[in-house]
Amino acid sequence: MLVHSRTGRWASWALFGLLFLPLFALPLLVVVAASFSTHWSGAFPSGPTAENYAAAVRGESLRALTTSLVTALVASLLALTLGTWAALAAAGLKKRGRRSLDALFMLPVAVPSVVVGLAVLVAFSKPPLLLNGTSSIVILAHTVLVTAFAYQSVSAALARLDPAYEQAAASLGARPAYVLWRVRLPLLLPSLTSAAGLCFALSMGELSATMMLYPPDWTPLPVRIFTATDRGSLFSGSAVAVVLMATTLLVLPAVSRIRTKASYR
Repeated sequence: MLVHSRTGRWASWALFGLLFLPLFALPLLVVVAASFSTHWSGAFPSGPTAENYAAAVRGESLRALTTSLVTALVASLLALTLGTWAALAAAGLKKRGRRSLDALFMLPVAVPSVVVGLAVLVAFSKPPLLLNGTSSIVILAHTVLVTAFAYQSVSAALARLDPAYEQAAASLGARPAYVLWRVRLPLLLPSLTSAAGLCFALSMGELSATMMLYPPDWTPLPVRIFTATDRGSLFSGSAVAVVLMATTLLVLPAVSRIRTKASYR
């Protein structure tokens, strides 16, 4: 911490606690408490039960969780591939071309995700690419929304990359493709895994664009949470929300471990 005095450090931690607890921790704790309850009396939920979780890990909720996992994994891999490819291409462009590519990839982030969902719906509801009513249109929308984060992460890593490694490999006779696969990409691996984790987490929680696109047989978990709470099933919806959070938090440490190992290679 940059505060050197003991009093200043205590004041900083106290301020952090006052801001963190009401804004971040308390709402999540309320959701967890509601997931173990059957009704709400007074300021707190009551009627402890585990039945909400029994319903949250079977039937339609389990299918929705599987749908979210498949969507997030495929969208993350596609976004990482496209974002890395674009970042590598942008690194070789002049300043004006690089700025234009940056603006193109940041456009889906600059507008509301519901606008992206509408754009994808309009663009792919007629031949020759008729994707409306299929799972592919949901995966495509998620890919469009998260590719910008992969592109920015890899672009930032490329800017910090020491060119001496590539120059040394090239001076020893390595071809450009060999330099890319055996030198450049391994050096970028920590940033690639970090970008993959971010894309996965964002895709798992995406709702606005998904609501406009999902077919009945491809319902992601955030949509199920929304429909449950919209029908008044607050406690079962809270249990499903906790399952969504737990699943995402279980995947992210695994990605972080891969990133840590890559950093020490």
